[in-house]
Amino acid sequence: MTEHPQWFTSSYSANGGNCVELAVNLVASRGVVPVRDSKCVGGPVVDVRTGAFSAFVAGVRAGTFDAV
Repeated sequence: MTEHPQWFTSSYSANGGNCVELAVNLVASRGVVPVRDSKCVGGPVVDVRTGAFSAFVAGVRAGTFDAV
């Protein structure tokens, strides 16, 4: 049986802006976090390795990507 992504959109995406969806249910079995554009659900999916995704989230929380 092949696992399928169970997509969710962040609660911060309620403003109708540019949002992404994640499928964290595949972390344990595949070691990836699939990411897609919430406005184009039939479009491409990027599979991000869990370590890279964790580093990205840590960078966001630390303000690494804040506009100057």
